[in-house]
Amino acid sequence: MEMPGKVVIVSGATSGIGREVALRFAREGARVVILGLDDTRGQEVQTALQLQGAADCFYRRTDVSDGGAVQAAVAEAAARWGRVDVLVNNAAIMHTGALADMSEADWDKTMAVNLKGPFLLAKHALPAMPPGSSIVNISSVHAIATDAHSTAYSASKGGLEAFTRALALECHARKIRVNALRLGAVDTPMLWNNPDVRSGEEKLDPSEVASSGEVAELVLFLASARSQPVTGAVLTADGGRLPILGSHAH
Repeated sequence: MEMPGKVVIVSGATSGIGREVALRFAREGARVVILGLDDTRGQEVQTALQLQGAADCFYRRTDVSDGGAVQAAVAEAAARWGRVDVLVNNAAIMHTGALADMSEADWDKTMAVNLKGPFLLAKHALPAMPPGSSIVNISSVHAIATDAHSTAYSASKGGLEAFTRALALECHARKIRVNALRLGAVDTPMLWNNPDVRSGEEKLDPSEVASSGEVAELVLFLASARSQPVTGAVLTADGGRLPILGSHAH
């Protein structure tokens, strides 16, 4: 096993990418903290981890934009296991449509979850992270090339990649690595609920749609000793979506 006894916090872990990441780390022997807002799904993920042998795991309902809730969840993990070895900032939301039609509340909520959330989790986890620890931020090709309907989401992911580079510099002396994974189309509810995808305006080649399990393998790589020389980097794993978005050839 690659992560025996390691303490891993995964946000947005009740479905999609986060769920698969939690399961993947558990299979490698990690102790996993499942953060999310859906209690039914959270308990289901906890049970799934336990059934595959991960007795050391727990779910906590946590709004990542709430500083007090984040601090409490991280403190519980540190008190229970003494440290945090890996933080995976996966929780995100996406609002689509014209910017002029977007409410201020929706803009603020997008930034709160997608950008403030990683800040809060890193802020409270870092004091408990020993040398050799790792932070993995889940970004998107929309940080680089996007469409006309995803301004808030794109801005948040662009900010997350800048956050990744800056935090990696801050953490260098502490021997804590910080990287991001820039994804394209992934088989998750967020993808299929996108109005452009539902309407057919944005066409997808099934061969370019990654599975959550494939993404989890890449997160494991960035968090593990196999990627020891890598920090401050953004790994693109987009199935070809970046050049497609860049050319606006939907």
